[in-house]
Amino acid sequence: MPSRRGFIKTLLPLAGLGLTACNRSENPHIIRMGVNARPRMLDPRKATDALSSRVNRLLYRQLVDFNERFEAVADLADWQQITPQHYRFTLLESSQFHNGEPLTAADVVATYQSVLNPDFGSPHQGSLKNIKQVVQADEKQVDFWLYAPDPLFVGRLVIGILPKSLIEANHPFHERPVGSGACRFISLNEQKLVLERQDKVALEFINVKDPTVRVLKLKKGEIDLLQNDLSPELIHYCEQQNGLQVQWQHGTGFGYLGFNFDDALLSQLAVREAIAYGIDRQAIVNALFNGHARLAGGLLVPEHWAGVADIHGFAYDPERAKLKLAEAQIPPASRNAEGLIELSFKTSNDPTRIRLATIYQSQLRRIGIHLNIQSYDWGTFYSDIKQGRFQLYSLAWVGIKSPDIFQYVFASEAIPPNGANRGRYRDSHADRLIALGARQQTLTEQAETYRQLQRHLQQTLAAMPLWYEDQYAVSRDNVHGMQLYADGRLDGLLKVTKT
Repeated sequence: MPSRRGFIKTLLPLAGLGLTACNRSENPHIIRMGVNARPRMLDPRKATDALSSRVNRLLYRQLVDFNERFEAVADLADWQQITPQHYRFTLLESSQFHNGEPLTAADVVATYQSVLNPDFGSPHQGSLKNIKQVVQADEKQVDFWLYAPDPLFVGRLVIGILPKSLIEANHPFHERPVGSGACRFISLNEQKLVLERQDKVALEFINVKDPTVRVLKLKKGEIDLLQNDLSPELIHYCEQQNGLQVQWQHGTGFGYLGFNFDDALLSQLAVREAIAYGIDRQAIVNALFNGHARLAGGLLVPEHWAGVADIHGFAYDPERAKLKLAEAQIPPASRNAEGLIELSFKTSNDPTRIRLATIYQSQLRRIGIHLNIQSYDWGTFYSDIKQGRFQLYSLAWVGIKSPDIFQYVFASEAIPPNGANRGRYRDSHADRLIALGARQQTLTEQAETYRQLQRHLQQTLAAMPLWYEDQYAVSRDNVHGMQLYADGRLDGLLKVTKT
């Protein structure tokens, strides 16, 4: 576990500055949020990174959204399933784009046709490839025809709607967004993005890459709030400061340890089980996250309509872990001079992730495993994981709403570049359950199949579930009304006020 001395040492740069909140005049009509990078893509048809997708929700509206059980619900439009391969969507209200044009069915058709156009190069084309045709029925109705039935289809229609006239004019939405969302675009440069709410309050997203500097700017009053992307030490520091407040919300991001199933050691279930029994997840949550995470079982959170409430991963049991290692076939060459089994663990060079790796290293040493920690910049690390150049690694899946993620992550055919089965997991029973879920015609049937699948994935340790980390926001104490959401969306900014 991190020592108290190391914890204090981390905070000394902050404490030594002796900063106090500035008495600068506050403008209640400007809310300033510190972010770790500028949004990369403000065209929702091409956005894939989390920050861009969250900002785009403020700029654009989509046909559907999700409720607390991650079921699709109407946003711009309600729908009727006329046949298993024919859906009709009806716009629910008269909406306008920020350029004054009315939003009609023609705009919906133009948006989705552009996404489906291979020449446009949308990364979302693959998830919508089952759409055979998009047809305007009248000013308020759009018909979607599918190649094959898909009970999850409605939940795929989350692309922000753009004006047909500007699509046809090749308008640069990524530089000058025009949507119909709760905020309109004002300006964008390398330092900040400025949006304006309907009440004329400006939302400024200020790019401050270094997390410590973000906290200092928050304390000085140069920004008003932060959401996520701080180390546990920095969050704890903020909680101790007069003038700052921290709020929490259960999250859905699924942290996990990945195994390389092409590796002679990690392909053995006994070795994977030993690792799972040998890591004390709850102790880590208590010590490093101050209790602000839930132990994970399935990839989907328990409250998801296809979630499993009764699986929580492997309980800490070091004696059982040692017994599992005794069952495994361990070549002498895999042991070091101390007789410990040598395994490599790759991670990014983020300080929190390195700290976690050292905790795993300490805990697994007690059962007879030595982890060689290898940390890299994000690009190198992520490239190695996709290429299968690892034994063990840790990552997280964030923003998961649809259970078709299982095909993408665990199907035998989804090994990169054909998907995200980075561990090279191949299991015929899992493949059958994934295929069955895709064929079933009702969400009730699918829910039961996906629950069976998640239990099987845990039994076979396709990946080791760690936890669902909580969402959090840190703000100055004159900021009020910030609401947090489990998936990390920024919609709470729409009602924030500042005094």
